[in-house]
Amino acid sequence: MSNYLATIGLEIHIELKTKNKMFCDCLNDSEEKHPNLNVCPICLGHPGTLPKPNKEAIRSVLKLGSALNCHLREISKFDRKNYFYPDLPKGYQISQYDMPFCENGYLEIPFINPQTNLFEFKKIRIRRIHLEEDTGRLIHENNKTYVDFNRAGVPLAELVTEPDIHSAEEAKKFCEELQLIIRYLKIANADMEKGEMRCEVNISVKKEDEEGLGTKVEIKNLNSFKAVEEAIKYEMERQIDLLEKSEKIIQETRGWDEKTQKTISQRKKEEAHDYRYFPEPDLKPIKVNEEFDLEEIKREVPELPNEKRLRFMKEFGFKPKEIEELVYDFELADYFEKVVMELDALKPLEGERREKRIKLAYNYLITDLRALMFQNNYKISDLKIPTNHFALLINFIDENKISSAAAKSVLAEIFESGANPEVIIKEKNLFQISDTSEIDEIVKKIIAENPNPVADFQKGKANALQFLVGQVMRETKGRYNPNIVQERLKSLLTTKE
Repeated sequence: MSNYLATIGLEIHIELKTKNKMFCDCLNDSEEKHPNLNVCPICLGHPGTLPKPNKEAIRSVLKLGSALNCHLREISKFDRKNYFYPDLPKGYQISQYDMPFCENGYLEIPFINPQTNLFEFKKIRIRRIHLEEDTGRLIHENNKTYVDFNRAGVPLAELVTEPDIHSAEEAKKFCEELQLIIRYLKIANADMEKGEMRCEVNISVKKEDEEGLGTKVEIKNLNSFKAVEEAIKYEMERQIDLLEKSEKIIQETRGWDEKTQKTISQRKKEEAHDYRYFPEPDLKPIKVNEEFDLEEIKREVPELPNEKRLRFMKEFGFKPKEIEELVYDFELADYFEKVVMELDALKPLEGERREKRIKLAYNYLITDLRALMFQNNYKISDLKIPTNHFALLINFIDENKISSAAAKSVLAEIFESGANPEVIIKEKNLFQISDTSEIDEIVKKIIAENPNPVADFQKGKANALQFLVGQVMRETKGRYNPNIVQERLKSLLTTKE
């Protein structure tokens, strides 16, 4: 495969999360189970009805275009895309052809360089993002086909990349990063498994030293990131195998079969389909810069994933893999940053000392707290622990005021109740004792009761000391500071010697 070059472009459809459909007042409800409930004469294409554009949907597309570095057109218009299919009630689809809302943008996809352990970015150009209405849905049951028009007319953003992608990994990463940005913008759920984000791949393969591009093949029915990656890998191998045999690659549309993990020919496509686009006569062109405050829309774009990645690396000293755990869950990242602010307010620290405490908070958040959330099917919005309470618990751990075992117990309790951790620690007498005079009494007792480990330590066996520390901690139920216990054991055993 090293002698061949794959050229890949993506067409991605995103169902926008608006209250109403694109050109009527019907509810845009992807969770509706009852077929043909959210329909009206407008989205069903009855004669004499007139569409009215959904400004919320247009605003969402403009926000997406801003986030993806696109040029936002001052004037845009809708067009009719003419074709016939059972799930298309009008016999045409209102879409955009030559004047899309957004064009000439780019998305930088991140990769972790294994040598430097730093982020690197590859720019993928975006040709256009336009807005259209979705089609209905076909349901095949008992050798019959039914049509559900609940989805017909739902606002659909279509993003088209330039053919800048050259591997299955890059294509998958582009889709993942786009979904992440969409969720940061809160304009769609973009769940591929639910069909809220749908991807089509255009791929051609040629020998590296050949001019131009190979024969383009389109792949449909890709409903997961894994499917995008595996379909491209298979199709690259299939096309290379044909070229190796000096056979012709046919321009066609292929589907992805999950069971066989192969692409399957659906229809030959020697020429581009003529959709006979023409301007939508029932909708006038939109003067975007007059009807929308573009500067306000740009200001509403939040800190995006790549900005957050670089900032977390600089501010917290995190490694890329640690950063990804937070970046891919922006609500978790927001909670974490508020915890850091609370920690700084509790006790300002600087340099490595601050980084160590932040890393401690990160570890408890990603491992212990997130495990509790997973077990209880919680989202961050369901969490009962205020950020100041979580920060207080972390500060007690950092200052060795409670043991790690006690910390896990307290965390589980405040997860259930949302109570102040300090109150629980006091009630259960969990604060670690650092008073050496009190510690010495128990240490002397343990030394007296364990002559063999004492003798082993005095012979230079380091494990014996850890055994004695463990005996003290068991005797005191973990209430003594283990570092001070170890120091006192060493001191008393040395003195005794």
